[in-house]
Amino acid sequence: MVQLTLPKNSQVTAGKAYPAAGEAAHKRTFKVYRWNPDEHNNPRLDSYEIDMDTCGPMVLDALIYIKNNVDPTLTFRRSCREGICGSCAMNIDGTNTLACIKPVEDVKGDVKITPLPHMPVVKDLVPDLTGAYQQYASVEPWLKTETPPPERERLQSPDDADKMNGHDGKGPAACILCFCCSTACPSYWWNGDKFLGPAVLLQAWRWITDTRDEARNERLEALEDPFKLYRCHTIMNCTNTCPKGLNPARAIADIKMQIMKKKD
Repeated sequence: MVQLTLPKNSQVTAGKAYPAAGEAAHKRTFKVYRWNPDEHNNPRLDSYEIDMDTCGPMVLDALIYIKNNVDPTLTFRRSCREGICGSCAMNIDGTNTLACIKPVEDVKGDVKITPLPHMPVVKDLVPDLTGAYQQYASVEPWLKTETPPPERERLQSPDDADKMNGHDGKGPAACILCFCCSTACPSYWWNGDKFLGPAVLLQAWRWITDTRDEARNERLEALEDPFKLYRCHTIMNCTNTCPKGLNPARAIADIKMQIMKKKD
């Protein structure tokens, strides 16, 4: 039987340990993925002990505390701290999510933090999203029309707007492109160069369902491809991991349905 193993230079090793200073009553240990391309070493997991009485309640609070007070070399992305920008997407306790809205108390035991899986790593917790953004651009995420523009904006009825926004605020327009869903998808892991992935397909659906857009057929034809769309096997990892509670799997299924109806 063939045995598949990681190359030696990619195997994660034990890293440095940073104990909490002084007597801490509420200590938590954070095991954080570290890799610096300039050092030519294997990635490692560094352990940081933190007194949670001196730190905010979210995982991002802990990472900011580590960077500000323990180890300034730690690298990660963050911006809004409100679950809006998607910058701090990473894998926490085995699940892709946003560090800014993930409470530390939800994790039992040590808090293990690694980059989004199956993406090239720039440094530490920062994934290279260049390919994902190129795929996003390929679905032309802007309003396409042929009719002359009105004097003011192109209007929609509340019902039509709900198709994008969702009556509960969880429609495709709520996607923040954190790519938690795509990087949780096995089909995207194996075919990420051709399969657009849940995040981009959700964005494509957002424009297909926009009643102001006049390129619906063109968009559907562009997606009718064995790899771009049909690599999705409805595993549902995308929907299960979305930190915003969106449903990319349903959007992908609807795109497939609309393509079938278009053929009838």
